[in-house]
Amino acid sequence: MNTAPLLIAPEVAAAQAHGQAVVALESTIIAHGMPWPENLHTAQAVEQVVREHGAVPATIALLDGQICIGLTPEQLQQVAQDPGMMKASRRDLGFAVAMRRNAATTVSATMICAHLGGIEVFVTGGIGGVHREASSTFDISADLQELARTPVAVVCAGAKSILDIGLTLEYLETQGVPVISRGQANFAAFYTQDSGFAADQRIDSAADQARLIRAHWQLGLNSGVVLSNPIPDADAIARATMDGWITQALADARAQGISGKASTPFLLARIKELSAGVSLKANQALVLHNARVGAELAVAMAAQR
Repeated sequence: MNTAPLLIAPEVAAAQAHGQAVVALESTIIAHGMPWPENLHTAQAVEQVVREHGAVPATIALLDGQICIGLTPEQLQQVAQDPGMMKASRRDLGFAVAMRRNAATTVSATMICAHLGGIEVFVTGGIGGVHREASSTFDISADLQELARTPVAVVCAGAKSILDIGLTLEYLETQGVPVISRGQANFAAFYTQDSGFAADQRIDSAADQARLIRAHWQLGLNSGVVLSNPIPDADAIARATMDGWITQALADARAQGISGKASTPFLLARIKELSAGVSLKANQALVLHNARVGAELAVAMAAQR
């Protein structure tokens, strides 16, 4: 029996009651992924894109220990401005609830909360994965294991460019997680359109994507599904350029002893500095693009329910 402390926003609850499409959105990208005020502006724009394409946005965060499925404008600003917001993954949810903390949810935590709230489609920027040098650090994102066990479709611009994408895809394959690519055969690499690694299937139509996801779950295969949606042409960064910034950022992280859950926020912030803000604009563009594609998928999923 689900007794989780869920607080579902009236707009989200009404949409669910009427069988309308709902899209879950994470909050770590707001609290820890972008600087103020770009984080708030991006969050507001993402919610607006979801609405414009026929779905209801449900940004997820923990406030005073309650799992909020859908935020008011005031709550959204609180998440964007509160310097004390925890970064909550699967392992942190119980603590945040018990201690009545404010917490922004990562991909893994957002998947859990979305599933508890009955939401099938979740939009993020890029999933976590196997970090470079993981053979010595064992640094593998909890996102991958969550994808293996939580039935939510995750729309993303592939995996973050700072990761070892080949090993990330190998991990997902081992766990039986379908990886679909939209618009191209290869898996995307966040700031860069093409990671150089093939996805399992290319499916461009939202209706066909929804049919695959429905079939996967109807077979009792209760994993998530990844939908890779490459960053738009105009906003993409060349792979060679990106690799140079990543190499420098990784060296800086090692020099400062930064590891674990602090790694990704540090690397993204350092790459923003090295790129003179180009990476931030790319990040904003890709998440807005994902919001459109995720809303289209959610509408198709609702139509087939």
